[in-house]
Amino acid sequence: MIPNFIMKKLIINFSKFLFFLTITISVFNQVKSDEIYEKGKIIFLEKGNCAACHTLTDAGSEADIGPNLNQIKPDINRVIIAVTNGIGVMPAYQGELTTEEIETVGHYVSISAEN
Repeated sequence: MIPNFIMKKLIINFSKFLFFLTITISVFNQVKSDEIYEKGKIIFLEKGNCAACHTLTDAGSEADIGPNLNQIKPDINRVIIAVTNGIGVMPAYQGELTTEEIETVGHYVSISAEN
């Protein structure tokens, strides 16, 4: 049997450990998420040239050839499908952008369009 005062110390220390672990994981995920977001923005503006056709406030683009992404607020899957396969007059970017780049720009658009 573990004495009561030792059990209390163990519980307190374990609680501190869980708190520290939660903070560490949350900070790491936020940094990782921000890196993906920033990479997606660069692809949107540069390699993907999405800003030439789409309005997206965060990117500073005000084009009106394609849909206004701030208005339609596409989720990540919708963006990935459209960028991969093309839709309407929008060409498919599969082969021009890697799968990772398409997922990254999808992440960026889906988050920034909601703001």
